[in-house]
Amino acid sequence: MDTGSGRSTNAPRPEGKASEGALGTGCVHLCIDMQRMFAEPTDWQTPWMNRVLPQVCRLAAAHPERTIFTRFIPAARPGEGRGTWATYSQRWAAMTRERLDAGMIDLVPDLARLVPPAEVVDKTVYSPWLETGLDARLRARAVDTLIVTGAETDVCVLAAVLGGVDLGYRIVLATDALCSSCDAAHDALLLMYRMRYGHQVETMTTAEILDLWH
Repeated sequence: MDTGSGRSTNAPRPEGKASEGALGTGCVHLCIDMQRMFAEPTDWQTPWMNRVLPQVCRLAAAHPERTIFTRFIPAARPGEGRGTWATYSQRWAAMTRERLDAGMIDLVPDLARLVPPAEVVDKTVYSPWLETGLDARLRARAVDTLIVTGAETDVCVLAAVLGGVDLGYRIVLATDALCSSCDAAHDALLLMYRMRYGHQVETMTTAEILDLWH
């Protein structure tokens, strides 16, 4: 961490490489917000979600009983929420639950059919770790590793990854199963993970993950 008053002129410190061992019984696939309201034409559409969906489906279908889907639940009405979330729901009034078709909050159909045995965790903020009991559920199952996929790389996926790192989980990002509405931010986040979080965050393709996940 740079605690100086100016920009560091030193080259980035190489981060220790995380273990790339097999992904066994302590591994769960955490799939972030692959919902219809992000896949279909809305104010929040993520244009290339459908492009990465086949890779997400491959991972989820490989071990549906070890897959947890999160869903972002918008505010009920404009102005609802604490602090800046109130102005956020005003800014995106068309995406509040009183104006949005209820079915748009659902997972995309190709993933919804896997529930159960896959599980769903609902959240009202970017992070899946706040007020959801997710960490306790994972610890009860002796989970120590999370394969992370979903949307968006630079928003809710970012919150899931950094929260998971803080809680001590080994994080494996499926690079071809992530999407964003901002290409530059997506690319920047993948670069940041590789350069600054190498001891705790690994980046692999879906095929590489499936080769290791037994």
